[in-house]
Amino acid sequence: MNIIGHQKSSFIDYPEKICTVYFVAGCNFRCPYCHNSHIVKEAGKFISEEEIFSFLNKRKKFIDAVCISGGEPTLYEELYGFIKKIKMEGFLVKLDTNGTNPKILEKLLKEGLIDYVAMDIKAPFHKYEFVTKAKIDIENIKMSIHIIKNANIDYEFRTTVCKELLTKEDLIEIATYLKGSKRYSIQNFRDGETVLAGKNQLHSYDLETLEEIKKEIEGYFEIFKVRK
Repeated sequence: MNIIGHQKSSFIDYPEKICTVYFVAGCNFRCPYCHNSHIVKEAGKFISEEEIFSFLNKRKKFIDAVCISGGEPTLYEELYGFIKKIKMEGFLVKLDTNGTNPKILEKLLKEGLIDYVAMDIKAPFHKYEFVTKAKIDIENIKMSIHIIKNANIDYEFRTTVCKELLTKEDLIEIATYLKGSKRYSIQNFRDGETVLAGKNQLHSYDLETLEEIKKEIEGYFEIFKVRK
């Protein structure tokens, strides 16, 4: 596993748990709004497994869970063994994924190796390649959604929004497809120096439009949030 980043503690990535977050290098998408451009481009120093497990052993009393984010973790064949080691240390595991590898996702879930999944839903299916700037097998995305919704674990779907890529109608279309899911979050785009498209190239939604969207779709889900 090429681990390229580490957030020592997070109180928001895993609901009601304190977790530490590891970021894997590399991604098969090139979403313009991505704020982890250095991770996607694999620019930086890798963190060894020895360092990771040394940290985890020292923090067992203070951390409930390990979140594996990216980048895209399911690109790595080593992910299965890496997560198995983390579980053997007694931690809960959260996986962030774009859903392009349903086979490894299903294997991890069937063997009880992940406790929480967050899947990014990038766009309505017909706009996936436009938003991700990548060739997509959309059936893999649909399969991952189905696997997650039917797994006996906690999960969430989430969509990052910016004016240049997604319309209000797009978000309603996504929400309609996901209707009945436990958790869905809309994350408003935040500009910054590390955004893949470059600073000042994309624009966030105004709060009034986000509120309109919320009123229209929040009843579709057990838990719905707008992260502004």
